[in-house]
Amino acid sequence: MRAILVRDLRLAVRAGGGFGLGLAFFLIVVMLVPFGVGPRADLHGVIAPGILWLGALLACLLSLDRIFALDWEDGTLDLLATSPLPLEMLASAKALAHWITTGLPLVLAAPVLGLLLNLAPGAYGALLLSLLIGSPALSVIGTFGAALTVGLRRGGLLLSLLVLPLYVPTLIFGTELVRRAGEGGDIVTPLLMLGGITCGAIALLPFASAAVLRANLK
Repeated sequence: MRAILVRDLRLAVRAGGGFGLGLAFFLIVVMLVPFGVGPRADLHGVIAPGILWLGALLACLLSLDRIFALDWEDGTLDLLATSPLPLEMLASAKALAHWITTGLPLVLAAPVLGLLLNLAPGAYGALLLSLLIGSPALSVIGTFGAALTVGLRRGGLLLSLLVLPLYVPTLIFGTELVRRAGEGGDIVTPLLMLGGITCGAIALLPFASAAVLRANLK
């Protein structure tokens, strides 16, 4: 599992698409918001939690089709399926590599981009915490979607349609956590819900991803 993780991290660094593409998209989304809603700093502060979480979600979505596609095209996925490493561990390693190369940079960049949207001063810590807890769920759910569509031609659009509805609970509770923190409210409930979603996804979806990989590789 460690070898798979290191290999995927090296491929992401060499390709440059893992780290840079998601961050660039996140920055563009945040910078376009003032052009769409007008130069109203008070309105930017109100919608900032939703925009930041939605931008991070869509940035994660961009690189999902790369999780299994390259290994499928060059036959590596078939070799990995016949190796002693269980497919459940392979799916977990792929999800972790995706989070490190895509989710973690977004977590670190989000507070800086919050300045551009006039995010409430009390919400920066909650934004960092919510993304740190919630973004692993985005990678694990995305890995499941990538396993479902592996081998399909032009599966990127189908992958988005499959994954986006599953992202909705994470988006709702992540945004609510940041909004409540900005208003000085209680964040315990959305924090627990967000943590529950991530723990449930990590516990269950690697098994589901392995099952659909086995079906697709037959």
